[in-house]
Amino acid sequence: MRTILRSKDFSCPSCVSKIETDLNRVDGVEQAKVHFSTGRIEVHHDADAVSVNDLVERVRKLGYESSPSPF
Repeated sequence: MRTILRSKDFSCPSCVSKIETDLNRVDGVEQAKVHFSTGRIEVHHDADAVSVNDLVERVRKLGYESSPSPF
């Protein structure tokens, strides 16, 4: 499954590696890619192993608010 999260909390490029590294360690996540300039977090994951809400909560624990987006 491909999930797009949006965040307006990005203030510096260092958050990119912080979020990517953390999400890529989650069981069920195949790949996580953060697009700093657009505030997009693109995650390819197994929906049975990790839900969209799990992803949002994981990002929140890193200090960034995000929400699911259709694009």
